[in-house]
Amino acid sequence: MTGPGRSPLDRRRAALLLHPTSLPGGMGSGDLGPEAFNFVDFLVSAGFSVWQTLPLGPTHAELSPYRCRSAHAGNELLISLERLVSDGLLPRDGGPKQGEPTTTYRRRRLTEAYHACRSRGHESLRQQCEEFRQRHAFWIEDYALYEALREVHDRKPWWEWPSDVRGRAAGVIAGARERLAESIEQRCFEQFMFYRQWGDLRRHANARGVLVFGDIPLYVADDSADVWASSHNFQLDDHGRPRVVAGVPPDYFSATGQRWGNPIYDWRRLEEEGFTWWVERLRTQLEQFDLLRIDHFRGLEAYWEIPAGEDTAVNGRWVEAPGEALLRRLGDTFERLPLIAEDLGFITPGVEALRDRFDLPGMKVLQFAFGGAADNPYLPHNHAENAVVYTGTHDNNTTLGWFHELDDGVRRHVTEYLGCHADDMPTALCRAALGSVARLAVLPMQDVLRLGADQRMNAPGTHAASNWSWRFRWDQLPPGTDRFYRHMIGLYGRV
Repeated sequence: MTGPGRSPLDRRRAALLLHPTSLPGGMGSGDLGPEAFNFVDFLVSAGFSVWQTLPLGPTHAELSPYRCRSAHAGNELLISLERLVSDGLLPRDGGPKQGEPTTTYRRRRLTEAYHACRSRGHESLRQQCEEFRQRHAFWIEDYALYEALREVHDRKPWWEWPSDVRGRAAGVIAGARERLAESIEQRCFEQFMFYRQWGDLRRHANARGVLVFGDIPLYVADDSADVWASSHNFQLDDHGRPRVVAGVPPDYFSATGQRWGNPIYDWRRLEEEGFTWWVERLRTQLEQFDLLRIDHFRGLEAYWEIPAGEDTAVNGRWVEAPGEALLRRLGDTFERLPLIAEDLGFITPGVEALRDRFDLPGMKVLQFAFGGAADNPYLPHNHAENAVVYTGTHDNNTTLGWFHELDDGVRRHVTEYLGCHADDMPTALCRAALGSVARLAVLPMQDVLRLGADQRMNAPGTHAASNWSWRFRWDQLPPGTDRFYRHMIGLYGRV
């Protein structure tokens, strides 16, 4: 389909941005059950031909999909229990016991499904699971062991485990694999079921003309199977802690910059090994998605390296990254390399050159367009065809919330530029995105539902309890929404 030098966007399209956890249905969060299929059908009825999600990996307690326990695994809590009932792996029940947390209930039911799969009558499913495990051997064995050990050690981060386990002493690891064999097997079963259910959903979407658009964070979490199992690929000390961490420097928005805390790759070693770790990471993601966004793309050209002992990002430095060599290796490996660059923030000519060398679409966010001069690159009249335009991303306020929080001068700029009234928001900004020359226009579901600031997905830099937990209801959908957007999408040639 696509590769280096060719855009992954073959024609003008429109997308909806919604993470599966935000779907209706499911216990505690959305999942890959019937409502996910209903959402795909809504996309089709409304004229959208792309569904964008956030990363699908297993999250930590704060629920951020950008800090996952694995760069390869799927979030087991997205597995639809209802579909496991349909598969004959679970009996129907009355839901969680009194006082039982929904995550505990889900994990208990997954354990029941695993034991059912081991019983007589599911030989074919067990064989498929074993084939899946062999096909994904590069990552799944270490991930399953990491999860089993994490459970044994009260879910403490891996650098707090005993030193011989933390350091993966050969005899200790072999003994752990034998001792925890059943727990490891269950984790492999859960990954098989996740990939199976997600594959069914993606095939349903593709059959209805919908592409599935995923997201790859440039960095991985420090407490993850990736860092524990391949610590040599990261700049760590003898205790497993990062010597340097990722972030971005001080700017207009923050006098101290952003200290993310992710461990930084040992890029020299990765390059010497032919970027095998990255090749395998892309392999699993291309199994899940039709399009992929690289979050913090600029870090492939140069990254902001912060000494781990620093509390802020002020005393960091720019370090060159081998982004061109990596992208060439990926392009040589995969027939299809449908990448999109998240090129927001401090972007230099070098970053733009790297993006353009591989013909990767960049991003234009309309919420960043107003309040300045006419040469603002985010204003629609400055967009390029090989780009992806958003009203806002998962880290932005909803468009309605954003508009109401603007000062009077910027709000006037918005209405004058768009030729609309305040009451026309957020639909007017959605129309501007759909009318852009950018090949792909992405609308967050909140904007289609016309929701305010209290319905945003994430407020970066905060620990708000509402972060990553937003869900929509079908009764929030204004009557005739699908007809309206089908007409608009056709009007702007995104069919």
